[in-house]
Amino acid sequence: MNFSFIIPVYNRPEETKELLDSLVLQSDLDFEIVIIEDGSTFTSEEIVKSFQSKLNIKYLCKENSGPGDSRNYGMKRASGDYFIILDSDCILPFSYFENVKKGLMQEYVDCFGGPDKALDSFSDVQKAINYAMTSFFTTGGIRGGSEKLEKFQPRSFNMGLSKKAFKASEGFGNIHPGEDPDLSIRLWKKGYKTRLIKEAFVYHKRRIDWDKFFTQVNKFGKARPILDSWYPEYSKMTFWLPSLFLIGFVFALVLSFFKFYLPVFTLIAYFLILFIDSSLKNKSVKVGALSVLATCIQFYGYGKGFLISFIKIKIMKLEPQKALPELFFK
Repeated sequence: MNFSFIIPVYNRPEETKELLDSLVLQSDLDFEIVIIEDGSTFTSEEIVKSFQSKLNIKYLCKENSGPGDSRNYGMKRASGDYFIILDSDCILPFSYFENVKKGLMQEYVDCFGGPDKALDSFSDVQKAINYAMTSFFTTGGIRGGSEKLEKFQPRSFNMGLSKKAFKASEGFGNIHPGEDPDLSIRLWKKGYKTRLIKEAFVYHKRRIDWDKFFTQVNKFGKARPILDSWYPEYSKMTFWLPSLFLIGFVFALVLSFFKFYLPVFTLIAYFLILFIDSSLKNKSVKVGALSVLATCIQFYGYGKGFLISFIKIKIMKLEPQKALPELFFK
């Protein structure tokens, strides 16, 4: 197969350089790179030029239309017959591409996903957010930490898609976030298979602060009821867990005023597990404490967004584009 890396970029030349630096160091360089500048004010043009003697790069510029449409734009113009889609804030281990090829040779699928990890050089906040997003104790491993899933939904920060599947599905939709599970489900309905290639992990930098993290997970929560309304057969009760956690947290505080402390003690025990697990994995008590904060922000942001969206979509029966226009690119 011929492979093309598809990388949309928006005002992140520093990230582009870090990603290209890691691509230069790949153990196998038999690939094309397609960078799509999505209407950036601060472009990566000069960065890309400095790598063109080392890598096979195609640099495309377009008006801003969001990451999903930019990926589609790049895939339509790529020469490969299999696309590897990355976010610009990813850094690749040297064997990433080699592991992708090995994984597809062992068990071919038209769409794969890989997990994400944190580098030692990441900030404490980045490590804490990575833990909250990937830990079994927070998300059940749905982002690639566990293979015990009926059907794995690849995430577009680290995702592979065959040209055949791209043409059949027409790629990503205009919802964001939520474009990756939307694509996975549409592929399943057309008979295509998806799977996790656990060895094809990336270091996902996530250059965000606490406010941006809240905004991100809040949008994740808002997107889920929309996807459930489109594909009710793939709705799961587990999607309610952050909202139930949020409601349970409030009830635990209320019950404590009536001297019923069991729910509060249960929450404390859960947070203690997170603290110990993250501290051990990250070899840092500070990251362990920040991971508890990151988990609280994640559950609050996602849970609140999910409840707001559920009321608008499921109860009030509003059209998603009108009810939550911030989730859709025109």
